[in-house]
Amino acid sequence: PYKEPSNVLYQLLGDIVQEGRRFASSADVKASDMNSQAPVGTTLAILEREMKVLSAVQARVHHSMGAELKILSRIVRDYGPMRYPYDDSEEPLMAQDFDDRVDIIPVSDPNSGTMAQRIMQYQAALQLSATAPQMYDLPLLHRQMIEVLGIRDAENIIPTDKDIKPTDPVTENMMIMMGEPVKAFAYQDHEAHIQTHMAAMEDPKIVKMLSMAPDAKVKQAAMMAHIAEHVAFLYRQQIEKELGVELPPPDEPLPEDIELRISKLVAPAAAQLTGKDKREMEAQRIQEQMKDPVIQLQQAELQLKAKQAQDKVQTDMARIQADLAKNREKTELERDKLSQEAKVEGAKLGVRIAEDASREEIEKSRMKSKDLLDGVKVGVDIAKELSGE
Repeated sequence: PYKEPSNVLYQLLGDIVQEGRRFASSADVKASDMNSQAPVGTTLAILEREMKVLSAVQARVHHSMGAELKILSRIVRDYGPMRYPYDDSEEPLMAQDFDDRVDIIPVSDPNSGTMAQRIMQYQAALQLSATAPQMYDLPLLHRQMIEVLGIRDAENIIPTDKDIKPTDPVTENMMIMMGEPVKAFAYQDHEAHIQTHMAAMEDPKIVKMLSMAPDAKVKQAAMMAHIAEHVAFLYRQQIEKELGVELPPPDEPLPEDIELRISKLVAPAAAQLTGKDKREMEAQRIQEQMKDPVIQLQQAELQLKAKQAQDKVQTDMARIQADLAKNREKTELERDKLSQEAKVEGAKLGVRIAEDASREEIEKSRMKSKDLLDGVKVGVDIAKELSGE
């Protein structure tokens, strides 16, 4: 009594099945057809276009699962038992564990619907890391790639910094030579580690053997990077020594006020440390120059020139002293001559004065004799006059 389905309905059913298959398999088909050396931008564009439908479905399923888990969490919190059946404590731990402080979310990734999509994402990340490897944590990126591929014991295949244990400097040198990762720790004797690593890099036998290895540059870069870690920790220890207190751990978040106070404290300590290092480097540079044969020859020449200059100065001083002695003798002779001449002139003057004095005395005596004769004459005349009477 009923008519069979029409051809249009059958064709519609076929179209729906075909579209469903295309949505479900388009990403896998495109991923297998793509070139592994394709540019990152092209890979991401194709990935986004082909996985648009499945990504939307995956995101909605992830969101729905998250909402369902929240509902279950509220039900357990409000209507579940107060205690865990295996916990004997009296505190209501179950209600506290399922309150609003904890978010229960699915472990799925809404951005990666299939393994092929996740692999392509990591391949794109690896291509980007090749352009700037210093900006990426390559061991962690490779480990995640291994985990996405489903390979077991990824932590043993590609260890990261968190898996590395502290060792002595000789063991670190051995690990670097064998291509194994190493890590510096804050409590180590960094000066001893740096000296040991530098000694290994300067050892001619080790340098000769490593130079023949195909990855010699990689090992040398790993050694320099490890030495840089020790230098960084050593700088931190020296700053702490200048301050007299320990700084907070490097991976510990700091409040703004604490960070500002620490910055003001470490600035003068860093300046003092820089000045001390400059003085040490200058002294070391001078010592190294003293050991240089060219510098030694130059210093010998300078010493010879200085000695010649000193000898010349001494000769000139001796000549000057001799000239001064001659001048002193000449001056003494001239002084004696002047003294003799002065004495002669004095004698002559004395003779003249004596002669003048003698003439005056003679003149005075003559005048006295004349006066006496005149007096005698007067007396004779007076006597004659008296006798005539």
